[in-house]
Amino acid sequence: MSEEADKDSKTEEPTEKKIQDAIEKGNTPVSKEAPVLAMLIGALLIGGFAITSGVRQLVSDMAHLLDVSGGLDLGNSADALMLSHSLSIKVGLFLAPIIAILSVSGLASAFLQNKPSIVPNRIKPELSKLSLKKGWSRIFGAQGFVEFLKAVFKFSTVSAIVYAQFRAHESDLINAMFTDPSALPEMILQISLRLISGVCIVTILLVTVDILWSRSHWRKNLRMTKQEVKDEHKQMEGDPIVKARQRSLARDRARNRMMSAVPQATLVVANPTHFAVALRYDGEKNPAPVVVAKGQDLIALKIREIAETNDIPVIEDRQLARSLYAATEVERMIPPEFYRAVAEIICFVYSRKSKTAV
Repeated sequence: MSEEADKDSKTEEPTEKKIQDAIEKGNTPVSKEAPVLAMLIGALLIGGFAITSGVRQLVSDMAHLLDVSGGLDLGNSADALMLSHSLSIKVGLFLAPIIAILSVSGLASAFLQNKPSIVPNRIKPELSKLSLKKGWSRIFGAQGFVEFLKAVFKFSTVSAIVYAQFRAHESDLINAMFTDPSALPEMILQISLRLISGVCIVTILLVTVDILWSRSHWRKNLRMTKQEVKDEHKQMEGDPIVKARQRSLARDRARNRMMSAVPQATLVVANPTHFAVALRYDGEKNPAPVVVAKGQDLIALKIREIAETNDIPVIEDRQLARSLYAATEVERMIPPEFYRAVAEIICFVYSRKSKTAV
């Protein structure tokens, strides 16, 4: 009951991350009928191209061997080994294209369905899979029912095709008993190719339906509950509480770093308690004053407090302080439109310092 309830709760389509994780683990949609179709197509290619010319060449070689068999020198094991080696090469040349076509067909059926990848976990034995309950559910579940329908379809269609072909060539098969034996292989090959062609046509339909079913069933098994979607979203985007805490810590660090730079300021422009902007001017390093700290309300008061503690001049200019706060960034030079106003204040500060020194 718990498993059924769990399946019923999985109403959300799988996310891209869930799909990608499944593919990386080797869980991909695979049609079991595609390799069958590939082998049938390979058999057609073999029957149409490889078998005819290959058999003729092999028969010719064997006939030549029989013709000269009386003159073969088999006096010792070396001669027998050489003859065996020669026969093996001829048989190998006959079988090589057949094996190559079948191998390429089988690999193509796998590679065209999914991108090839090495997943060691897929071959790792898992004792959890040795479950009678799960095996029973696989056999009598939706997947097992679909496999049963495919088996019935294949059996019935192949039987119908074989019956139709034999009925169509019934007279040829009867006359084969009175035909030259050398013509029998060609006739058998032609009938076989027609049989395989008919089965291929039916299998193409079956593979198309099977691919659509396997992909639909695969996505259905990857469905997620609403809670799983929320958890994955949190995992991808980050927990809002944790992210808020991280932003708060980052702001605190930036504020502390800013406050530690106030003692190196040349002056502070205030308004008079709501805004404060601390500026440092060093003509050798920067062509214009640099904002080392700025703040509003409590932070502005803190900047003023640090400035007064370190004997840094605090100039009250409401309009300029508000404008500097809105238009500048910390550790950046002030914009050109403030050059004149700030330059006048700096000249005033320097002149006052010189008078105090005298």
